[in-house]
Parts: sequence; structure tokens; C-alpha cells
Amino acid sequence: MSYVLEDSDGLRLSRYREYYRMKTYLLSENWKLVLVIAVLLIGQTSASDAAPEVTLDAAKAKPRAVESLTERSILRDYKFAWANLESAMESNSASPLRALFAGTAGTWLNDLVASQQRNGLTSRYLNQTHKVEAVFYAPEGDVIMLHDTADYDLQILDGSKTIHNQHVTERYVVLMTPGADRWVIRQLQAVPHF
Repeated sequence: MSYVLEDSDGLRLSRYREYYRMKTYLLSENWKLVLVIAVLLIGQTSASDAAPEVTLDAAKAKPRAVESLTERSILRDYKFAWANLESAMESNSASPLRALFAGTAGTWLNDLVASQQRNGLTSRYLNQTHKVEAVFYAPEGDVIMLHDTADYDLQILDGSKTIHNQHVTERYVVLMTPGADRWVIRQLQAVPHF
């Protein structure tokens, strides 16, 4: 049962019935709006939004074996570091690098971001895959050396215009040390071969 009210002009309106009729209409139409928004958002995702693919083989680390919890932490933090490196280079901001890169790696990457800023360029590291092997794990557990064979598509942009596009296979020697709450990359050195 609905109740009937009079508005200021004396017209009788069934507010209850009108409210539920509108609510039913809006609910039936909202799913269409939600679907359109979802399609638009999915369409806006790009290759740069994909997280780097990282695999870690710690079986050959010497002189100490890498514990499984440490291996998972290193894998998580290394993947996170590369995702943030890509974000820093694309946004021309060194802030994503803080707390993930220190020492010579941090200095080199901060200088690289500053150089891009001076020249009005940005770069993107797309479709990243990293095959990482732990080759040295200190007996005290305070440093690990990794060999990373990285594949990615490098794009260099001047504004929104791509001026360079290249597939890159690079080898890195990486030194990581434990920090307060994560493993930190202290050295990231490109080498011709291992």
C-alpha cells in the first residue's frame, strides 16, 4: 500500500510508487553504465601497466643456501624495484626509486632521471622479463649477488612522440642487501656477459 501526499500546488502524488519506479529504472540502467566504464578502463590499460615478469633461481647460490622465505622476499622486492624503476623513468620522478635503490644503483638512476628531465625526455620499459640467478649469498645473509638477464622493449619519448623504440636484452650484475623492511638494490651494473 502506498500513501498519497499533496504537494504545494494541491496535486496528489504517490511518492512511494514514484520512488520505487525510479529506483527500479535506475538499477536497470546502472549496470549498463558500470559496463561502459569497465570497458573504457580496461581499454586504457597499456603494456606499461603490466608488472615485470621475474623468475629467480637460487639453487646455485654459494657459499650459503638461500632460505625459501628469503628467496620469496628477494623475488618480491626485485620485481617491485623494476616496476618502480619503470614508473620513475616514465614519470621523470626519482621518488619511486627511494627505499628500493641505494648506493651506486641509486645514484646512477637518480642521475638518469635528472638527465631525462633536463632533455625533456621520458622512457618506458615495456614487456619486461627478468631471468635472475642467485650466484652468491654471504654466510651472514647480509648480501646477495644476482645475475639478471633482462628482456624489455625500450621506448624513448619526446613529449608524446616516440623517438626511439628498441628491443633490449641486457645482463645485469646486481647486489642486494636487506633493509629495515625489504631487500634493497645497491648495485645494478650492465655487463656484456656473465
